[in-house]
Amino acid sequence: MRSFAPLVCCVLVLAAIGPYTATGQATPTATAASGPEEPSIHAVYPDPVAGGDEGEFIVITVPAGTDIGQYAITDGDGTAGVPNTTAHGRVVLSMAPNRTRKLTDWPVVGLDGHLALANGGERIQLQRGNRTVDAVRYTDSVEGELGVINGSVVRWQSLGATDRPVIRAAGGEVRAFALPDASAAPIRPIRNADKRVFLAGYTLSSARVADALIAAQRRGATVRVLLKGEPVGSRTAAEASTLDRLAEAGVSVRVMTGPRARYRYHHAKYAVADGQAVVLTENWKPAGTGGNSSRGWGVVTAQPRVVDGLNQTFQSDTGWQDSERWEEYRQGRQFERAEPATGTYPTEFQAESVVVQRTDLLVTPDNAQGELVATIDDANDSIDVIQPTVGDWNSPLLRALRRAASRGVEVRLLLSDAWYVREENTQTAQRFREWADRNDAPLTAKVAAPDGRYEKIHAKGAVIDDKRAVVGSLNWNEQAATANREVVLVLHGSDAADYFGAVFDADWGAGGFDTPVGVIGALLGLLVVTGLAARRVSFET
Repeated sequence: MRSFAPLVCCVLVLAAIGPYTATGQATPTATAASGPEEPSIHAVYPDPVAGGDEGEFIVITVPAGTDIGQYAITDGDGTAGVPNTTAHGRVVLSMAPNRTRKLTDWPVVGLDGHLALANGGERIQLQRGNRTVDAVRYTDSVEGELGVINGSVVRWQSLGATDRPVIRAAGGEVRAFALPDASAAPIRPIRNADKRVFLAGYTLSSARVADALIAAQRRGATVRVLLKGEPVGSRTAAEASTLDRLAEAGVSVRVMTGPRARYRYHHAKYAVADGQAVVLTENWKPAGTGGNSSRGWGVVTAQPRVVDGLNQTFQSDTGWQDSERWEEYRQGRQFERAEPATGTYPTEFQAESVVVQRTDLLVTPDNAQGELVATIDDANDSIDVIQPTVGDWNSPLLRALRRAASRGVEVRLLLSDAWYVREENTQTAQRFREWADRNDAPLTAKVAAPDGRYEKIHAKGAVIDDKRAVVGSLNWNEQAATANREVVLVLHGSDAADYFGAVFDADWGAGGFDTPVGVIGALLGLLVVTGLAARRVSFET
């Protein structure tokens, strides 16, 4: 059963699960005069959270084997030279290297001379002799944030934000599963672990998951949990009790929170358990992994590069200043009462081992949106997308879907009929259909009809050309893609595509919800008037 709150929370849940990256804080005029063998300016950090801005720095990207002692940094008022040293990759240049080493994992080189970066903005030049090889202009900086140069744009982001590459793992066998059907699948790796369990999520209120974590802790495994500090709609008393129980058992529970938070929402849903990893679309709660409500997709894999990549992401995300111990975070806080989901549903899709040719591990905001857009742009025949709801009409992923349909790719978009997004999703589906009619494009969209097989769609995935499947936590909107921490797998191979394609076809074929928007609005209004809104809502995200 769900409980209810003001309808405005619904908008926050699904629109918000996204950039928080500050744009418009700077109006850069980046110029690049360097050739392919010259270093370039990657980022500036002019405004540390420290007295006198001690530790401010500049990041340069250095081609392999370059003697950076030939270069200097100047802002027109002061100039600082780089000591003779050979370097490659990202290198940090600082007037206070000892202080700066506490702020970054990149190698730090101390500068010789005088240079003070202006918080209000200025032009920074990288010079070799009298020649400028690269330059960037930033305007107002943001305290404690790194200004990353992205073409002609400077984007301000938390200093601790990662810059992870796409991880591509060689083929092998993975375990595909669907929820609510195969609710044992995401828990089994945790129950079998005896060395480590690192669980990342948005929320965690499942007693079953907590039991598995505590049992692993008692077997001697290192067990750590990372969650979002302030989920939309607030944390429930049931979840707080679950996290208390974990902490009392010796499990390390941390939440991402506070003014230094690198991501607007820690929304990733995965676990590393010994040599396996679970990546899924669902929260660690009865409605999700418990199999009591939501349609979800998930994968268990033992591909070493994927497991290692998720482990590295977890370590990065727990090791920064925005990660706070649960025991400290919960002091003085009140938690809302909400009833857990208790639905029961038939098992139609068992978990199944499938062969993959390759698996790509994507994370946001680092790399996922661009990779997914490229994957859609590469489609030739068909794209099936399942989402709780989607973002702005002109967001990159939705534009890519329309581009695909415009070149003849058959596109199907299936959206949730959950009461809090039903009207919005009906409007969205109608807009897509009208666009397809105007452009004579093979695209259709509709709102799902669960038909007793699940309560609502919470899956976030796609099947492309019957050859690739996309599974992960990413809601397809710009904010989620550019400001949240999300994790996505792209599974290459017809076996994985066939499995999730069959789930999609069953959900699509169950019918669609095409009730006129006005009728839906009236029905929702009636629910509110009759008092349902007086009860607490536990929204899925």
